Amino acid sequence: MQKIIRLKKTLIALFILMISATSSAQLSSFKEGPLITDFGKNATVSTHTVSKSAKFKVAFDIGSPADAGEVNRKFDSLARFINMHVGAGVDKENIQLALVVHGKASVDLLDHTTYQKRHKLDNPNKALLQALMNNNVRVILCGQTAAAYEIDIKQLVEGVEIELSAMTAHALLQQDGYTINPF
Repeated sequence: MQKIIRLKKTLIALFILMISATSSAQLSSFKEGPLITDFGKNATVSTHTVSKSAKFKVAFDIGSPADAGEVNRKFDSLARFINMHVGAGVDKENIQLALVVHGKASVDLLDHTTYQKRHKLDNPNKALLQALMNNNVRVILCGQTAAAYEIDIKQLVEGVEIELSAMTAHALLQQDGYTINPF
């Protein structure tokens, strides 16, 4: 009986190791860049059908915060969107993105000083937000959220905008031809 139990444990351990190795191998195909180097890792897909002349105007709606001291993975999705499309040959001028933030995710837009008051850490999203804005991404905070959380524009990473509400931001972006990315 003991031998059977040890055999089962060994087989389970081997199975877990095989799954881990497979996952690591798959994630190793994700690379930085080509445009935003520290964020937005992506994999090359040789069978893609995206035209090099494609034009994108996409708004991303984010309400979920990252854990304290962590980069917001949903913010990072915008860097990945840019990197994978530029890597596929799309001209970076043909990519216009907007990050519309509301609710608890607003803390991820705070400058270092304000973020430190809450978490005793620098805001790990600041460099990502700056890289996004340097690549034609509008970062918009819901004004209703700002009022509810008593956030002043001076407390935000430089370049972040405040709109009347997230709903207003999306309505205006849609009038300007933006689609919304379903998260």
